[in-house]
Amino acid sequence: MKKDAPRKAAFNLPNSLTLFRLACIPAVLICLYFPGKLGSFLAALFFGTAFVTDLLDGFFARRRGDVTKLGKFLDPMADKILVSVTMIMLIPLGRIPAWIVMLIVAREMAVTGLRGIAVMEGTVMQASSLGKYKTFFQSLATAFLCLHYKYIGLNFHKVGMVLLWAALIFTLWSAWAYFKEFYRVLLPRNPS
Repeated sequence: MKKDAPRKAAFNLPNSLTLFRLACIPAVLICLYFPGKLGSFLAALFFGTAFVTDLLDGFFARRRGDVTKLGKFLDPMADKILVSVTMIMLIPLGRIPAWIVMLIVAREMAVTGLRGIAVMEGTVMQASSLGKYKTFFQSLATAFLCLHYKYIGLNFHKVGMVLLWAALIFTLWSAWAYFKEFYRVLLPRNPS
């Protein structure tokens, strides 16, 4: 009975939503293989659904007290994989500049590495509000760039590019903040 308790805790509602978000990734990628209006719409629909689960899993985890170690690991990882892989798929479709995707992916790898080193040193670097804005703008921009075409008189590609520039600003700004915090906390100056 005791061995089942951690298993049940790991597969709570928030973690199930995170796993669903990961399961949406192949659906987004398959839809982007068919880059016409229908494929783009379906890719944006799957991506948007996955994005909503990101908002819901955090809400349910806090409200129900279902915060687990697995969730703390999977949730940010699922966000990074979903956004990064989708952005990479948008490069050959000509919907997003490769250099912006490279900066975003490099930032994610660097900050994940910093947070891993901090954990090994016994320090937890919590997600900052800048990081949350970064995730929000990256996700919104990616959804709009998946849509790409004009719908209801709105050019989703142009709006997506404006949102992408905002995402890039928050991406670089939050990276700078993480590096600054890492340096302040874990690399104190040698007094000698």
